[in-house]
Amino acid sequence: MRLQVKGKNLEVSDSIRAYAEKKLAKLDRQLHELTQVELELAVERNPSIAANQVAEATIWTKGPVLRAREASTDMKASIDQLTEKLLRQVNHYKDKRTRRSSRHAGNGEPQGGTQAVAYETEPQIVKTKQFVMEPMSAEEAVLQLELIGHDFYVFQNAESNGVNVVYRRRDGGYGLIEPQV
Repeated sequence: MRLQVKGKNLEVSDSIRAYAEKKLAKLDRQLHELTQVELELAVERNPSIAANQVAEATIWTKGPVLRAREASTDMKASIDQLTEKLLRQVNHYKDKRTRRSSRHAGNGEPQGGTQAVAYETEPQIVKTKQFVMEPMSAEEAVLQLELIGHDFYVFQNAESNGVNVVYRRRDGGYGLIEPQV
């Protein structure tokens, strides 16, 4: 595994670099040796964000590109959470490949001779929220976004009468999504 550690709004110290390398070495057992991992450590400068120590990783595998982002009040805790999330993603990816290859084994039984039952985990909706959408401009929606402290805000655009979304970008700006039907 080839690991590249970068810092954004932060000078990456040798101790943090060594800690990240030690933690991400757990992935080395799971991944191919030619896999490239890019770790970006950042400090959010927005004072309203309590969890401002951010660890973000991108893993280029032979198959899909895996990404994860974790934030907390401590950089080491962010790296720990990120590593756990990446391990779950890598294991899910490997299990999926194993199930796919066992289906194509030809004899209808998984390779290795033992009968395995594969359970697909489907995403579950754990909360439903309903709210009244007042027509407003995109600028008013950004103000609402700031007031509630979320990363996005759904609103009815007063100009187009369509449902739009404003969201906070990682670079500190805002984005607007205008769906086309």
